[in-house]
Amino acid sequence: MAIQKSPGYTPTERYLSHLCDQTFLGPWSYANPFKADGKELCDLIAVFETHVFLFFDRESRKFDRVDADVQLTWDRWKKEAITKQIRTAAGAKRYVLNKRDQIFLDATLAVRLPIQIPAGELRVHKIIVAHGAKEACEQFSADNVYGSLGIRYETSPSEHSHPFIVALDKSDPVHVLDSHNLELILGELDTFYDFKSYLLEKERAIGRYDCLTYCGEEDLLAHYFVNFDTDSKSYVIGTKEEGYNSIMIGEGEWHDFVKTEPYQRRKTENEISYTWDRLLQKTGRNALNGTLGGDGGVFQGKSAVYEMAKEPRVARRALSEMIANSIRNFPANAKGIVRSLSFLPSFFPESGYVFLQLRHDNPGDYDTEYRPLRRKILEFACGAAKLKFPCLKKVIGIAIDAPKYSRTNSEDFILLGCENWSDDDQAYYEEANKELRFFQTAALKQYRKRVTEFPTAHRPKQPPKLGRNQRCSCGSGKKYKHCHGRAA
Repeated sequence: MAIQKSPGYTPTERYLSHLCDQTFLGPWSYANPFKADGKELCDLIAVFETHVFLFFDRESRKFDRVDADVQLTWDRWKKEAITKQIRTAAGAKRYVLNKRDQIFLDATLAVRLPIQIPAGELRVHKIIVAHGAKEACEQFSADNVYGSLGIRYETSPSEHSHPFIVALDKSDPVHVLDSHNLELILGELDTFYDFKSYLLEKERAIGRYDCLTYCGEEDLLAHYFVNFDTDSKSYVIGTKEEGYNSIMIGEGEWHDFVKTEPYQRRKTENEISYTWDRLLQKTGRNALNGTLGGDGGVFQGKSAVYEMAKEPRVARRALSEMIANSIRNFPANAKGIVRSLSFLPSFFPESGYVFLQLRHDNPGDYDTEYRPLRRKILEFACGAAKLKFPCLKKVIGIAIDAPKYSRTNSEDFILLGCENWSDDDQAYYEEANKELRFFQTAALKQYRKRVTEFPTAHRPKQPPKLGRNQRCSCGSGKKYKHCHGRAA
């Protein structure tokens, strides 16, 4: 059955919906959901694993009067765009925790939220997006780089704050974004894993310190990105040292950070990673349109696509690079039935992917003969991966027609759950793989690749340093400084 999603009622809601569709993907984010009483729950809800993201979007035009008193206008703007939304968000969180199975896509309550919110403990993240103060903020202070709102989390915030600085209660934190940094945050953290990890670390820091203050959400993000903890292998906010009870992130951290070479290399090298996203987006649209074949299980969290959506951006980059290499290396001038199978490691150690390309001279009917055959081969390939790597608990299979020989293509996905792998499973896939011999041939190639969030520059290997009169070892007979450069 096709699922009709609301695009959002206002221009800012439509923009928010578009950004969340890119970050969380279509099947897991929905604008304008409703409660059982027919009233709107929030402006957008996104659900993935045990995390629920509640967005509240509000625009106030009170700053359109340029001659108005700044403090008075600020108090009124903040009350309408932020304070009221905080109260609404608190009620929405309680509703989700108590009535998670009573969320609907329409006011008539005819269509339930298609995502199955899991039982048990949930992490509900409240996010307010406040529009209408950017220009006034820029005019108020020449030091404000982007017109972003300053934020301060503390134990007992005052009801009246300094203009363009929002004081928030740290006991039940709500995240406040604005017209500038909404796109920036959802653009830099455009996977569920990356966005979730940032919010969790931010909430941890809010709880740890008596006061957390920053001049703009983008500045806090820059601080987060430059503080990588090698022990936990994660980004952190604050310091590992004890004895500090407050953290202040200054103005311009993001402005300076985006000019650095590591950031620029990250943006460039991430471009290929969106191959992964395009696969997910296409399959997600098919799921929403009701045209996804097979038992997809996308909305129930039990599907290959769901597992693929868990991957962070840096892992998607590595996976997409390996897929591109596999496509390039598919045999040229292939005849008859030719296959290529690659094993791709996941960011999560107990999961892995197999990528199958197939070329067939005489496939028969594409939908009724060829694709069922391709899916069966893909299943056996997933089983063979489990045989090769016994530690795997999930194997995700992706199959396509070899692009070197196909102008159009289709994708098949399989999730092979191996958590309860039995002796019968072992025997079944061993027998199936006797003829196919996946991951058994002498031509099996392996290689290692280290991928980092912020890649270092690729520096050419320097020749050995030589004395002033020594000859270069390249065989030219020239002195070092005349061949490979001046000796240091």
